[in-house]
Amino acid sequence: MGLVESVSDYFGVQEHGSSVRTELLAGLTTFLTMSYIVVVNPAILAGAISIEGISQGEIQSMLAVVTIIAAATATFVMAVYANRPFAQAPGLGLNAFFAITVVGALGVPWQTALAAVVVEGLLFIVLTAIGAREYVINLFPEPVKFAVGTGIGLFLAIIGLQAMGIVVDDPATLVALGGVASNPVAIVSILGLFFTLALYARDVPGSIVLGIAVTSVIGWLVTAFGPVAPDAGLVAGATSTTYDITPLAGAFVSGFGNVEAFTFSLIVFTFFFVDFFDTAGTLVGVGQAGDFLDENGDLPDIDRPLMADAIGTTVGGMLGTSTVTTYIESATGVEEGGRTGLTALTVAALFVASLVVVPLAAAIPLYASHIALVVIGVVMLRNVVDIQWDDLTHVIPAGLTILVMPFTYSIAYGIAAGIASYPVIKLAAGEREDVRVGHWVLAAAFVVYFVVRTGGVLAAQV
Repeated sequence: MGLVESVSDYFGVQEHGSSVRTELLAGLTTFLTMSYIVVVNPAILAGAISIEGISQGEIQSMLAVVTIIAAATATFVMAVYANRPFAQAPGLGLNAFFAITVVGALGVPWQTALAAVVVEGLLFIVLTAIGAREYVINLFPEPVKFAVGTGIGLFLAIIGLQAMGIVVDDPATLVALGGVASNPVAIVSILGLFFTLALYARDVPGSIVLGIAVTSVIGWLVTAFGPVAPDAGLVAGATSTTYDITPLAGAFVSGFGNVEAFTFSLIVFTFFFVDFFDTAGTLVGVGQAGDFLDENGDLPDIDRPLMADAIGTTVGGMLGTSTVTTYIESATGVEEGGRTGLTALTVAALFVASLVVVPLAAAIPLYASHIALVVIGVVMLRNVVDIQWDDLTHVIPAGLTILVMPFTYSIAYGIAAGIASYPVIKLAAGEREDVRVGHWVLAAAFVVYFVVRTGGVLAAQV
């Protein structure tokens, strides 16, 4: 038996209706759409981490290596243990909370913040092992489960449109149309987007990868030979990589020496809460996109991807980065046909490869890779057909879940809105029999979370 056949048999590729070629292509697609994290995560965290005798540029290089190792490790566990096409890396939003809120605003030492991430990961491992995480996720009301995919789609789309310069912030209207006729990035992005959508509509294999590649090439050509200036942002800049991560790896240990018990507990709780429901929403949403969910809207054997996520968070914190989580960009690989852990294994291998050569993320401009997010975001809108739109007790929690995600830039907030509203609406409609005690407990937990997160409780303790 050859290597390809052995790999196919190990992951059950044919049993899942896929092929080795499709899985590899799906892994490449996922990697290209999430590779930006290799650049973005270090940029966010470097502002919060200072090490005596080491420049910020060197710290950012170390963080790039740590980001790659953490992502590769977590995604490898997802591949070989969970056999799911989900990729992992330090999460956006969580890294901003780590750097801007915990270290910046609250003044908590970055080593202590890393200690909180490690504790959170260990808690996840224990709760996953005893089945508690799976139980909570299965408590998700049905309309929320079926709305998560669409909400994530809108969330992906707004991230992509913003990176492409099509949607911009506006002080009067919050969001507005960017200068699409004068911004070279927006012009090339729109051309690349419609090219990719056209390929996708024609069922061209690898359409998203082709779209990203062609868009990147167009940006390079018009910069090198056309009228566009080199500083217009159409070509990604090169990055340097250092392999010495010893100042970061293990730094969390010293963080336990600076712990104030109550503040530390609140920080752990906040990391825990956001990561828990971001991961849950991502797994359910991407699972819906891949038709992995059962008739109850549950992801079978969800404990395995949850354990991979918990291990990734723990390892990431030990190495020196913020919380590792399952990426919504995994939907791009799933839409390309990825159905098994071979897709995730491909992503992990590509992350490892980016340590040896110049990181692939540096060769793909952000606007080009984010075209995939818009394409998949549009495609994921079709998930709304699973919602019972003729039942207001489903429409309200589902609608809130879908709307709040993109408008608050948070998967967890969207899920919170849906779950908190479900028992209230069911009770008001006289359908008390549909509400379980666990639904009220979850709703109350979200109220506590919002008080901690937005009520200044953390700041008052520092």
